[in-house]
Amino acid sequence: MNDFIAIANYSSEELQELLDVAVSLKNEWKNEGNQPIFKNKVLAMVFQKPSLRTRVSFDMAMRHLGGDALYLSPAEIGLGKRESIADIARVLSGYVDIVMARVFDHAHVEELAKWASIPIINGLSDYNHPCQGMADALTIYEEYGYMKGLNVTYIGDGNNVAVSLLHVCAKLGANFTAATPKGYEMPAPTIELGKKFAAESGSSVTELYDPHAAVKNADVIYTDTWTSMGQEEETHKRQAVFPPYQVNAGLVAEAKGSAIVMHCLPAHRGEEITDEVADGPHSRLFPQAHNRLHAQKAILVKLVQ
Repeated sequence: MNDFIAIANYSSEELQELLDVAVSLKNEWKNEGNQPIFKNKVLAMVFQKPSLRTRVSFDMAMRHLGGDALYLSPAEIGLGKRESIADIARVLSGYVDIVMARVFDHAHVEELAKWASIPIINGLSDYNHPCQGMADALTIYEEYGYMKGLNVTYIGDGNNVAVSLLHVCAKLGANFTAATPKGYEMPAPTIELGKKFAAESGSSVTELYDPHAAVKNADVIYTDTWTSMGQEEETHKRQAVFPPYQVNAGLVAEAKGSAIVMHCLPAHRGEEITDEVADGPHSRLFPQAHNRLHAQKAILVKLVQ
C-alpha cells in the first residue's frame, strides 16, 4: 500500500491483513502499550470538514505509536483555493511523513496522492470513508470472530459510509443488504463494484426499499445520519422521507436476537436511531467509535513502516 484512498482499491488479503494488524495493535495497547515505532514521525491532518472521531483518533494513534500529529484547519490550507492541491502536496511532502485529509470532493484526496511523495490517507470524502469502513470491519470481526457468511444490513441514506461498508463486506465475504428510500440509493457504479467483489468472495449484495425485509436474518444492522455534511439545505426534505427507515426497537426485533447495531456517529437521536437502541444491549456504537483508533493505527503502520 502506498496510500489509503478507497476500500475498493485493495485486495481481500490486504484488508484482512489490516484487520489482523489492528487486532494485534489493540491487544498490545491493552496489555503493555504500543511500541514507539513512530518516534520522530509526524502526521499532517488536513481538514475541510470538522470532526470529533477522525481528529482525536488519528492524533491519539500517532501518540500511542510514539509520533506526533499536526492539525491544519480549513482556513490554514484552503485546498485548491489559497494555493493549488499539487503545490500543497509537494510542500507537505518535505515537512511531514504522512498526510490524512478529510475533504468534501474525492478528487481532492486523489490529487493529493498524485502529487505527494509521502502516503496519503482519505479521512473522508464524498465518495467513501475507508477509515470508517476498516473500523466497522474490526468491530464486526471482534464480535463474531469472522466476517465471511455474516448478514450485514445497512438502513438509510446510500452515502459515503454505506459505500465503504458495502465494499469491505463484499471483499471479506459478508452478505450485504441495503434498504434505502427511492432516490437515495448508493451510486450505481459503487453497487456494481460491490457485486463484483461479492462474486469473487462468494457473498451477495442485495438492494431493497423495505427496511423490514432487509433486517430479516441480519447479524448486523447499520445506520447513519439522514443528512450528511454539505447537504444541510436538504434537511427538511429528507426528514419527510426517511422516518420509515428509523432503527428502533421494533425494527431490531425483526433481526436475529443476537444482532448488533452500529452507527458511525454523530447520531441524530430520535431520527435515524432511537435512544432505546443506541443505548441498548444490541448497540456497539461506542466500541465501534473506539475502534477508529486501532484500525487507523494499522493503516498508519502499513503505510509508514
